[in-house]
Formats: sequence, C-alpha cells, structure tokens
Amino acid sequence: MAGARAAAAASAASSASSGNPPPQEPGLGELLEEFSRTQYRAKDCSGTSGSKVERIEKRCLELFGRDYCFSVIPNVNGDICGHYPRQIVFLEYESSEKEKDTFESTVQVSKLQDLINRSKMARCRGRFVCPVILFKGKHICRSATLAGWGELYGRSGYNYFFSGGADDAWADVEDVTEEDCALRSGDTHLFDKVRGYDIKLLRYLSVRYICDLMVENKKVKFGMNVTSSEKVDKAQRYADFTLLSIPYPGCEFFKEYKDRDYMAEGLIFNWKQDYVDAPLSIPDFLTHSLNIDWSQYQNWDLVQQTQNYLKLLLSIVNSDDDSGLLVHCISGWDRTPLFISLLRLSLWADGLIHTSLKPAEILYLTVAYDWFLFGHMLVDRLSKGEEIFFFCFNFLKHITSEEFSALKIQRRKSLPARDAGFTLEDICMLRRKDRGSTTSLGSDFSLVMESSPGAAGSFTYEAVELVPAGAQTQAAWLAALSDRETRLQEVRSAFLAAYSSTVGLRAVAPSPSGAIGGLLEQFARGVGLRGTSSSTL
Repeated sequence: MAGARAAAAASAASSASSGNPPPQEPGLGELLEEFSRTQYRAKDCSGTSGSKVERIEKRCLELFGRDYCFSVIPNVNGDICGHYPRQIVFLEYESSEKEKDTFESTVQVSKLQDLINRSKMARCRGRFVCPVILFKGKHICRSATLAGWGELYGRSGYNYFFSGGADDAWADVEDVTEEDCALRSGDTHLFDKVRGYDIKLLRYLSVRYICDLMVENKKVKFGMNVTSSEKVDKAQRYADFTLLSIPYPGCEFFKEYKDRDYMAEGLIFNWKQDYVDAPLSIPDFLTHSLNIDWSQYQNWDLVQQTQNYLKLLLSIVNSDDDSGLLVHCISGWDRTPLFISLLRLSLWADGLIHTSLKPAEILYLTVAYDWFLFGHMLVDRLSKGEEIFFFCFNFLKHITSEEFSALKIQRRKSLPARDAGFTLEDICMLRRKDRGSTTSLGSDFSLVMESSPGAAGSFTYEAVELVPAGAQTQAAWLAALSDRETRLQEVRSAFLAAYSSTVGLRAVAPSPSGAIGGLLEQFARGVGLRGTSSSTL
C-alpha cells in the first residue's frame, strides 16, 4: 500500500508541476470550510454563519438562472422543512427558446406549495418529495423514505430513538403546527391522509418511478419501526407507481472505504447482516437493455454497484415516456445526494443540462445545493470517518466512458439499421480499454488527465471513417463523448484540489483517540497529497 501512496504522490506532484491547476470557483473554499465546520439548518442562519449561507444561496440561484427559468418556494425559517434550502428552487423550463417550446412545465407553483405543506408529514423528518433536476421536461426528485408510527407519535421522541441518543444534529423538537397535531390525533386515518397527499404530490410532478436505496424494508431502532417505505405499505397505496428496490450500503459502510485508503475496488458490503432484509427488485422491462446480471448484485464491489445503479437511473430518466423519478434512502441526506449529484454531473457532462456552466461552477452548484443546503451531516460524517461525500466526487473517474452517457442511449434509439460496414456500437468497442489500476486512487495516473494515445476517451479520424454513412454526425457525437471524460475529470480535479486545501489537510487539534487527525492524514496519503514520510509535497 505504501508503494501505491508513493506513486499517487508522484502523480500529484507531476500534475502540480505542469502549471495547469484546475480552475477554481470563487467561494468554493469558503463553502467547503463552512460545510465541514457547522451543520446547516434553515432556522439557524444568523450572524457570520448566516451571511456565508446567504452568499451560498445567492450563488446557487445565479447558477440555476444561467440555464433555467425557475420559481422559489420559500422556506425561510425552515417552516416547511428545517434542513431543506431556505429558498427551494423549482425549475420550470430551460431558458433557451428552443427548449422552452419543447418542454414547458404545467405545474402551478402555488398548488405545488400547497401539496408540499399537506404532504410533508408523510416522510421521515418532514423531508418531502422535492424536484431538484429538470431533464427533458421530467422532474428528478429527492426525499426521505415514508414516516412510520415512531415518527408520527412525536418527532422529538422519534429523533432521539432514530439517532440512538441526543447527539443527532436534528434531535431538537422541530416545528409542529396545529394542523399537524390535529392530523396526528386521528390515528386511524393518519396514513390514508398523509400518504394520500404524498401520492398527490408525486402525481402532480408526474413521477412514476420510485427508487428506494434502503437495505431494510423498515428502519428499526430499539425494536420499534421508526420508518417505513413504499414497497411495504400494507394498503398498497403506491401500487400504481413503478417501485424499484435497489439496496445500497448506508454511510456507515464508507468508514471501511476510508480505512482502505479510499480504495473502493474490492470493497463488498456484507449482505448477511441481520438488519438487511430488502432484496433487490427491479421490473424486468427496465433491465432488458442494460446487459447487467442483477442476480450477482451481492457480489459486486462498491465501484460495480454504484456504476450499475447509476446506469439504471440514467436509463430511466432517458426513457421515452414523460415520467419523472424519485430517489430516496432513509433520511435522504447521504445515499440520496450521492446519486442525485452523480445524475446531475453525468447529464451535465453530456451537455444535456446546465449547459452554460463550467466544471468549477457545476461542482459548486452540486456541493452547495445537493449536499450542503439539503442537510448532509458532513461534520458528523467526518468525525466518524464515513466519507460518502468524498467518495461521490472521487468516483467520477469511474463514469467517464460512453457506457454512462445519455447521448449513447439516445443515439442507440435513433440509429438506423445498416446492411454493411461498422455500426456505432462497433466504434464504441474500439474505444474501450481495460484501465486496470488507472482507476485506482493509488495509481500513477489517478490524479492526471488520461489523454495518452489509445486511452478511453480518445478516438481517431480513421475510426470515424469506418462508418459508411453520416460520418460527420458520428464524429461530432464521438467528440461529445470525449468531452464528457474531460469535463468529469476537470470536476474531479477541482474537487480534490479544493477539498485537500480545506477539509483534507486542515490542521486539527488532536482528539484523545486521534481519530480525526488520523482520518485527515490518511486522506492526504490516499489521494497522493502526502508521501509515506512525514514531509509534505
């Protein structure tokens, strides 16, 4: 392992000496500093911290406004949800005239806000179904899972049981309105009412697909079911939706990722643990085109599992129907932002959303909006070594190829049949190369752009000329795929540079256990920012 660290350090030094550091977004360092210092809560934004949050919010609205016309749903004091953005962005349509004519929202913001207020009690911690990405007129949404009896009997007590004690950042009593109390008093009709409003909200947003990342059917704490999920709703209220159970390890598992020097390859979740009772379940019609053996999901390592789930989500949002997608885990602030962020970045890299944003800008937007303002508990996760946030952006090196491109899916649907010559798939096969250790953090090439001849992402004019018809069109498409790799690599490089200068290499007072200092030192070595000796690069 020491050799791998040294190799990565040499790679980082070579990259730094090239004189071309990744462009940084103004304010990204401040964002990461604030994110790793304190927990965002909508009702606590005052003083110095409040002014920083205001700058972050303003920048997010500016970046959304580059490409979209949007409305803002006010959540100033956390009135709707204490750990959702104070200004929740509802994307209505792309601001270009062409896209406006093609995909224009039919949702009335006032009605949407009313449904949100009525449905928020249906989901864990009040984290209601919230649209966050607009793609081809479809809303990609996020939320927590369905609330269970444990929460409905009192949120303060629920938070205590759910967190295992008072250390949870949300363990205080959240705002409970008179309407909420009245709703709770009618226990016999409670689920019909709140879940009925939740279903109305989903239908109003044209959501058909619900992807559940929980490894449990219900979350159990101290023998009590504290949350539920659509897949085990006894009244089958969600039977009209397409439900996907795609169990994915929780944030605790990413402590093992950190302990392995940030090596996800070969890291396999233990599916035989007692609490794991949610099997993978995906309707057959969604799996036919993916060429994945889903029966082997328990044998996949963390890289394969994340890749295959992302392929599934991309195929859903790229389908021919007009239906939206909901992604959720338990609380909706660890696994959920992981896949929401990967979806946003992947579609952006293909030039399909946020088309005017540069790599540093899309990085800022997804860190600030998808993670920070939606309540990811980075302070807590860092203290425990649960590096799911870091994993998300370091993982971008594993999704640069054309098999993750929505352009490839679209092109495959529209490509006419040919009687002779090479097909588009043939050309794609020419570009594939077993990258082996080049995808590892500890490899010589993990922190530099992989632009060597024959590497994935490169192509030749000779390959394009093999196509008997439409060569120019194919060349443009292949160029877009090559741009995808470059764009994702730039985002990853910008993240590593910013993270290492703020979170990763911050001087931290040693704790009695030395856990935090050890975490940061291990991070520095894992990404090649420090060698095996005590000296720094």
